[in-house]
Amino acid sequence: MTRRATAQEVPLKEITPAAMQKAVEATPPSGRHRGILAIAGVATLGSLLFGYDTGVISGALPYMYMPFDANGLQLTSFEEGAIGGTLLVGAALGALIGGRLSDRYGRRHNITMLALLFLIGALGTTFSPTVWVMYPFRVILGFAVGGASATVPVYLAETAPKRIRGSIVAIDQLMIVTGQLLAFTMNAMINTAKGGPRITIEADPSGHVAPGSYSYDALTALQTSKGGTMSAAQFHDFLDQLTIVSGNGEAWRYMLVICSIPAIALWIGIRLMPESSRWYVAKERLHDAIGALKRVREEAEDGPLVDEMLEMVEARQHELAEEARRRGLGYVWRTPWLRKLLLVGVFLAIVNQTTGVNTVMYYAPKVLEYAGMSTSASITAQVANGVMSVIGSAIGIWLIMRFRRRQILIADVTGVGVCLLGIAATFQLAIAGHMSAGTTPPAWAAFLILGLMAVFMLIVQSSNGTVVWTMMGEIFPANVRGVMNGTAIFCMWVANAAITWTFPPMMERLGGGLTYTIYGALNLVIAVVLLKIMPETSGRSLEQIEQDMEARYS
Repeated sequence: MTRRATAQEVPLKEITPAAMQKAVEATPPSGRHRGILAIAGVATLGSLLFGYDTGVISGALPYMYMPFDANGLQLTSFEEGAIGGTLLVGAALGALIGGRLSDRYGRRHNITMLALLFLIGALGTTFSPTVWVMYPFRVILGFAVGGASATVPVYLAETAPKRIRGSIVAIDQLMIVTGQLLAFTMNAMINTAKGGPRITIEADPSGHVAPGSYSYDALTALQTSKGGTMSAAQFHDFLDQLTIVSGNGEAWRYMLVICSIPAIALWIGIRLMPESSRWYVAKERLHDAIGALKRVREEAEDGPLVDEMLEMVEARQHELAEEARRRGLGYVWRTPWLRKLLLVGVFLAIVNQTTGVNTVMYYAPKVLEYAGMSTSASITAQVANGVMSVIGSAIGIWLIMRFRRRQILIADVTGVGVCLLGIAATFQLAIAGHMSAGTTPPAWAAFLILGLMAVFMLIVQSSNGTVVWTMMGEIFPANVRGVMNGTAIFCMWVANAAITWTFPPMMERLGGGLTYTIYGALNLVIAVVLLKIMPETSGRSLEQIEQDMEARYS
């Protein structure tokens, strides 16, 4: 008799403590023991890919801006925004659909599929001959990023014992920022090996430059935003009439292809890991749940398996009482307390983006160039932001074990607002005047902005990302966790896309001072809102959290 058939002999709605004890004793582990750290290490390769794919573009964009004949993509500002935006559209779809797929087919199965999409997206973007061919592959890559963001934290939250669940889920955020640091580091190494963006010109009919080899910075300095005389449209016309012999614009392809390696590792590794026992319970596969749980628990440290299984089943029995009324997102929206909880989750997810974190992830080199730093120096400087992100995320693991989630996030958003206002003040007082006059800002201004960015990343990654991603895997009920988590993260990626698309024109039209003032003030307002609506989940099992959320929002 198969395990599934045996499980069907004991319906969850009828099981007793004695029957559960018998089932636990009779069911062997479903495979080799896997430590929770090993599971987290493999599953969060999806988060590493998430981080790499969102971080790599900051170093790739300067090379993509180079002319076609210099092996670049000669991007316009619209195309620049679309490169980031198409990934984020895919990420929004991946979060929404990926959550549903993980509910239907399992968390591990979903991560396996996402690994293949990461590989296809990475290779497709790398070998795209034009930006328009790249866009569909950026959507595919984004789908994998969004699916991973909706699935990996849930898988970790459902697999980890409650005594260390917060710190285990926080590893997810650590791996995201590690992926970003890896991207920034590889960008810097490849940029150094290439000697920075360079172009060799044979002839310039306009007479602006003589034939020869140039740093691409020497050409971009002709734009009004860099102190020159050409508008963006005029500069592109200038590039079109050049006779170009060669250039090293292909460097962006080397930067993008590297993420195919962890995608292969994820596909291999996740196949060796167990499925979520809580997902099995949601599917009423009792013995599969017990077998999976035995693979990841040490009863001496984690407590009796019988007690944990009974807690899962009791939560499932509560869900089954209203099962006939449940219809995915429609049911969530018709149920008042679930609707309120979903809106809170959506707000928390959006808060992860309104920090402006991705204006640093994607555009820090460009912001530093506005402040007077060279392209090569700004690509290398981005490594500092990556290092601070990793340090911050590591600190976040300690913070989430020591302090309440509410305290951490409210303090984070307040600190973020102050940092962003500091960047705004630097732009307004030390840089804006020089940009208007066509002169070079003082060197210290770019380094001050870099320092404020580094502090900003330390605060964000130690608090916001850690808390938000942890809570996304905690606050929603088990049987609708995938769809609610996916919906919240869908909204997060929509907010991310809006910020990514609008930031370049905001910087161009409003300037750094007003742009960062808007972001800084917004975060201070959000801190006040969080005081009113944010729940607390520290020190509770997922089943206890479900009861708390229903009581709080009913």
